[in-house]
Amino acid sequence: MAIAAPVTFILSLGAGFAVMILLPPDYFVRAPGRRGFWHSHPALRLVLLLTKNLTGVVVFLAGFVMALPLVPGPGVLFMLVGLGLVDFPGKRALERRLLRLPRVLASVNSLRARFGKPPILTGDGNVPRV
Repeated sequence: MAIAAPVTFILSLGAGFAVMILLPPDYFVRAPGRRGFWHSHPALRLVLLLTKNLTGVVVFLAGFVMALPLVPGPGVLFMLVGLGLVDFPGKRALERRLLRLPRVLASVNSLRARFGKPPILTGDGNVPRV
């Protein structure tokens, strides 16, 4: 049990960073599309949708815990990734509002710059800074 917590933390940290790095720069300014598993068998689609949403809730809760004082980790980034995975009404507007916070956008774009990725576009007309 003592080994599981650090291993899980490292894996979740890596997954969160990977999502932020691999996210297309125009993800928050383009219209959301339905592709991939949305065109598969209805039973498979339901299982994948439930898995995606459950994963999003777990990642969001992990981010919330990491955002608490004295708990290490990129809490706000994980909360943003978790929200990105979960489907609910008004999700896109909430994601954009969170991403427009200067500290969040600076953190995301700084991480992306380290890996040679272009900054995330927010669609508010401002040029993102790294």
